[in-house]
Amino acid sequence: MVKESAVSEGLQWRINMQDGSSKILVSESVPRTRVCGALQGFFMGFLFNFWGFILKAWNIGLNDPKKFIHCIKVGLALCLVSVFYYMRPLYRGVGGNAMWAVMTVVAVFEYTVGATLCKCVNRVIGTCLAGALGVGVHWIASQSGKRFEPIILQISVFLLAAVATFSRFIPSVKARFDYGAMIFILTFSLVSVSGYRVEKLFELAHHRLSTIMIGTSICIITTMLFFPVWAGSELHNLIGNNTEKLADSLDGCLADYFGNDENADNTKKEAPKKILLSYKCVLGSKVTEESLANFARWEPAHGGFNFGHPWKEYLKVGASLRSCAYCIEALNGSINSDAKAPDVFKAHFSKFCLRLSSSSSLVIKELSTVINTMTKSTKIYLIVQEMNNAVEELQNALKSFSEQSTASLTVPELEESDNGAGDTTASPALVQIVPLVTVASLLMEIAARTERIAEAVNSLANKAEFKVKSDEKSMQLQNPKVLTR
Repeated sequence: MVKESAVSEGLQWRINMQDGSSKILVSESVPRTRVCGALQGFFMGFLFNFWGFILKAWNIGLNDPKKFIHCIKVGLALCLVSVFYYMRPLYRGVGGNAMWAVMTVVAVFEYTVGATLCKCVNRVIGTCLAGALGVGVHWIASQSGKRFEPIILQISVFLLAAVATFSRFIPSVKARFDYGAMIFILTFSLVSVSGYRVEKLFELAHHRLSTIMIGTSICIITTMLFFPVWAGSELHNLIGNNTEKLADSLDGCLADYFGNDENADNTKKEAPKKILLSYKCVLGSKVTEESLANFARWEPAHGGFNFGHPWKEYLKVGASLRSCAYCIEALNGSINSDAKAPDVFKAHFSKFCLRLSSSSSLVIKELSTVINTMTKSTKIYLIVQEMNNAVEELQNALKSFSEQSTASLTVPELEESDNGAGDTTASPALVQIVPLVTVASLLMEIAARTERIAEAVNSLANKAEFKVKSDEKSMQLQNPKVLTR
């Protein structure tokens, strides 16, 4: 029997046993301190994570204030469109479908002007086309009698929805009218299905079309008048920044590989961060470039970009940059591989490799200046010629070293190597120089791809009609050479 002194103070429960005795039921409760500690840890962890989220969001806004402005623009557009729902005269004008205007703002308001215009135009065209077809099909079905009306409506929904869905797989339609095809399917289905039970179908279609027009108009006005973010400008800046990053990554690779022993530790600490944040950004920008180029076609003339600006040329420049970035990635992998060339060979070829790397980087930086300033360069031809001369010097150095290494082998050694039992061994010098030859070959390939970037930028400058600096016009007249392959 449990003693009562061992039982905690308060209400006690006793259980009567079969032998007539009774026992006190003792509750095995968790100590209050443990529960309080767990709750305190939970709330402290929640507050810590919430504060970290706030700091991260604040840093994102500081790095790109246009994102904060976009949030304000969305709120402003929703406040303006909600007036049609709160004010009774406006509410009566559009009927009970005023909420469709609010839904339209939420659905079509995007970050850039081009994306917003694309969605607005797609939504209006899809709604008008689907509404007109829906009303026409409803009239034909109503004339065929109550028996065949649902059959005709079902067949029309099946056929038009299937055709519109298949059109979304066509690349040209998907790139520009994918959202409009989806709105067409939604609107036509709603009009066809609801028209079977709704008597005032024309009034319903009119109200919904009016609210969609109101929502899209408010979105267009808000996004174009209040701190507009142009997709064309974003694409132009993206290509210019990627060109700069490519030049920085090329400099970082060679600085790490041919760095002196004194500053080798510093270059190895700084180079990887610069490389990873440079050429990998170029490799991952294809989707963004294509999206911005598609939206830029919808935008009117703004800044230095006229209507019909050659946005496709930016995609060609971006493709050339990625091709060069892949080669730089291979160069970085070769540099960081376990196979290392002797310092004696590296010192012999460092002058030629560094000169070629510097020339290629100088060409890329000059192309970045051409894109950022939208002015043609009259010295790009000379810089490319210097890069090609550096390529020839590196090729001659490799050729002379190969001849010296082959000549250093005696005739008996060559005969023994040829007459061996299938075991042909090359010169130790040639084996040791293989990693350095790989680096040199990649540098020459980078130079060739850099020249392709120059051709793409030159084509962009000609089609976009980039200006020529006034102090360089006379030089251009004296040396009217155009970069060609």
